[in-house]
Amino acid sequence: MTVPEPKRVLIIRLSAIGDVVFASPLVAACNKRYPEAEIDWLAEGVVRPLLTELPGLNKVILWPRQEWQDLWREKRLVALFRAVMAFRRKLHERKYDLVIDAQGLVKSAFLSWLTGSGQRIGFKSKEPNGMFLTQRHEKSITPRISSEYLALADTLGWDTSNFEMVLGLSESDEARATDLAPEEGYVVIAPFTTRPQKHWTHAHWRALIGRLCDAGHSVACLGGPADREEAAILLDGLPVMNWVGVYPLGVSAGLVKRASSIIGVDTGLTHMGIAAGIPTVALFGSTCPYLDSGRDNVRVIYHGLDCAPCKRSPTCAGRFDCMVGITADEALSAFNELV
Repeated sequence: MTVPEPKRVLIIRLSAIGDVVFASPLVAACNKRYPEAEIDWLAEGVVRPLLTELPGLNKVILWPRQEWQDLWREKRLVALFRAVMAFRRKLHERKYDLVIDAQGLVKSAFLSWLTGSGQRIGFKSKEPNGMFLTQRHEKSITPRISSEYLALADTLGWDTSNFEMVLGLSESDEARATDLAPEEGYVVIAPFTTRPQKHWTHAHWRALIGRLCDAGHSVACLGGPADREEAAILLDGLPVMNWVGVYPLGVSAGLVKRASSIIGVDTGLTHMGIAAGIPTVALFGSTCPYLDSGRDNVRVIYHGLDCAPCKRSPTCAGRFDCMVGITADEALSAFNELV
């Protein structure tokens, strides 16, 4: 019996910023396999600016995570049940023939189950997500960027011949970024992440920034609102355009696209540089999501210590040797190879 091609497909990747960028090629791959299908994406609101105008994407559906969490915290369980059922009805109305859980967690698998689709395919996980999925596949992680999503698309029989990351920014975000971007070229630095073991030292950053400025480069720093305090300390006294926490995500992504290059740690803004096709220097230590970016204008600096990658479980008592060992000279040399 031949299974009919899906008319509506839902991709679920709720967060985080970098992972949504990594997963973005799934839309084009699905679109090439099923050119007549409508493809939607279920995400959290924070990443919506990266998906709004993604080529081939029909619509972005937002998971009301904060509402559900607030109701749970307030012990308003009846209201929470009603909210979940209302969201279930919303998903059912779309009548998805195929749902791809590209997150690999219980919460994303549960959301796939809420759709009522007969085909719910996702990653195997340490979490008990199998009860909500109809098929599970091993997550294949190789040195190639976006490898787990590339492998999943291959398993599904989608076209992965040009599996490249994309930024789906809105026209308004693009226009504002164009208005804000200096006419002269500028280098973006992306120093901030959510985990200290992924950070480069302030001394290294300040040394690198000083040398970039001495060489005549204009430097801009990007980050989120939570990074403002650290940015003020890091950039104190340096001739840097401090854009940290100033602009919303879509505009910040647009400013990355218009930069001459970017240097950053393992954070979403750095991965956006690769998606935008600009020269990118990526500094990795406790994590190593990729060594092969698929582009000639990217340099990944990763020393591969015996203890690396430690991910969320550092064994160095807070020394973070993997990042401290990357010098400003090394980063500058990689940068100069690209520009």
